[in-house]
Amino acid sequence: MQVKDRTFLITGAASGLGAATAERLVNAGANVVLCDMSDRVLNLAEQLGAQAKACVADITSAADMQQAVNTAVALGGESGLSGVVHCAGVVSVAKLVDREGNPADLDSYARTVHINLVGTFNVMRLAAAAMANNPPGDSGERGVIINTASIAAFDGQVGQCAYSASKAGVVGMSLPAARELSRHAIRVMAIAPGVFETPMMSEIPDEAAQALAAAVPFPKRLGKPEEFALLAEQIITNPMLNGEVIRLDGGIRMQ
Repeated sequence: MQVKDRTFLITGAASGLGAATAERLVNAGANVVLCDMSDRVLNLAEQLGAQAKACVADITSAADMQQAVNTAVALGGESGLSGVVHCAGVVSVAKLVDREGNPADLDSYARTVHINLVGTFNVMRLAAAAMANNPPGDSGERGVIINTASIAAFDGQVGQCAYSASKAGVVGMSLPAARELSRHAIRVMAIAPGVFETPMMSEIPDEAAQALAAAVPFPKRLGKPEEFALLAEQIITNPMLNGEVIRLDGGIRMQ
């Protein structure tokens, strides 16, 4: 699939991975609908120009996301919604039993899973239903879905039960979704970032963030959102990338 003149829906687009992806796709000639719960997405869309539209929405809301998808379909015209890069999510850290012997909060666990996993399913199902109606492109392809997992799905650390479980669920959906949507000529991929310079990382203590960066074999630093955006573009344009999860982590294996 070509990026130029195609329309993509980007969630979590107000900052970090989503914002970088939106900027890269616009620079490559795409139209984008930027979706986020933060109204900062309105300013970003204005900065990106006529090729960008903003939609303030909650990824766990069926109504909100249907509106975002409808906006993208309308923006895409005859070609409709060509792809989704789903970056929205939350990070959470909580031990099963804290130092005082108290059990982890169940509502907090459920919230993390609801946003990261149920939210991903919500975005995926609505986008796929829209893309299934697209006319096939030159290669027969109708669309591509790129979800964001995490290396925590494989290498979860202490305190990451909720986050790791939610991202492992995203990993687990990739292949069955790709198999199912193949009949509609829609690809499904996931990117599992390592430690990246995003607002989400700011929620982790500086000392812990520095230790994570030092643990990356090479390059020995945090990843840059632009590097995630580069991979997202490569997935869009390479038709043989399907049903797979790509680690983007500089070789780090967390302990």
